[in-house]
Amino acid sequence: MQVALDLLSALAEPTRLAAVRLLWDGREHCVCELMETIGVTQSRMSRHMLVLKQVGVVTDRRDAQWVRYRRNPDLPPEQAAIIEAVIASLDGAQGRRAA
Repeated sequence: MQVALDLLSALAEPTRLAAVRLLWDGREHCVCELMETIGVTQSRMSRHMLVLKQVGVVTDRRDAQWVRYRRNPDLPPEQAAIIEAVIASLDGAQGRRAA
């Protein structure tokens, strides 16, 4: 149960949730791309990505001076299902607002 609570706690922060939504496309994203898209500083983005890495949602790799993040391919299916449900609920809420 603690794993699910830690995951939900990590997703409860808007910057982290925005990053997860971007990374959920399965591609690798440079931290600079995440910063620009989300509109946060490098230090703030790095702190949030560390939290996501600690709970196992993302993996990273260093590429020269850049750090690239992607969805953790080894994330247990039940945790991936939680994230997908959260993202789907957000996408559904945005669709209802647009109507």
